[in-house]
Amino acid sequence: MAGRGRMDEVPPLRDERVWMFRNDQWQPAEEPLHNDKPDRAGVGLGMSFAMAVVEHGVAPVGLVPCAVGGTRLEQWLPGAERYTHAIRTAREALKSGVLRGILWHQGEADAHALQEASTYGDRLTEMIHAIRADLNAGQVPFLAGELGRFLRDHPGADYFEVVNQQLWTLPDRLENVGVVSAEGLGDNGDTLHFNAGSLREFGRRYAQVFLEMR
Repeated sequence: MAGRGRMDEVPPLRDERVWMFRNDQWQPAEEPLHNDKPDRAGVGLGMSFAMAVVEHGVAPVGLVPCAVGGTRLEQWLPGAERYTHAIRTAREALKSGVLRGILWHQGEADAHALQEASTYGDRLTEMIHAIRADLNAGQVPFLAGELGRFLRDHPGADYFEVVNQQLWTLPDRLENVGVVSAEGLGDNGDTLHFNAGSLREFGRRYAQVFLEMR
């Protein structure tokens, strides 16, 4: 979700109606949105999502980046450090905003073992329940994207298809959950991360699902 697309592969996206929350304050959005790993941060799906949404008359849009690359789902469950930090950040942002949706993309680190992959849906359901409750968000839309098909060529990601299958069970488990297809999207040469052009398209697909859920 943090985005590892190469910055020089796509034109920059900017719009005065799109903002990001960083260092506990709102500022005009620009990539990289995330600074989890400054030496690797790049293009993600957030900006193209926001641009597509504002083009459909939903504005302004405030993005609250919380992702950390390479993490496992257990690090985002209630009580874990990553979850606690995300909740704190969101609460600060909500002092001057309204939560309209949650974008989620994670799972590569859970595709290494069948136990983690086959329980992914149960564990993510737990997290969605908790984050909605902790943010007093009701049934706010939650959007989750598939893992890239190119993971079939990545050493150790043997169960990525199981994770994807688990993702598609979410709409039957919870209200207002959408799943976004990664069909046809490519990697940046490492069979692990989406390339910049694919992330632009992925963000637009997230926006389409989000707008259909409104």
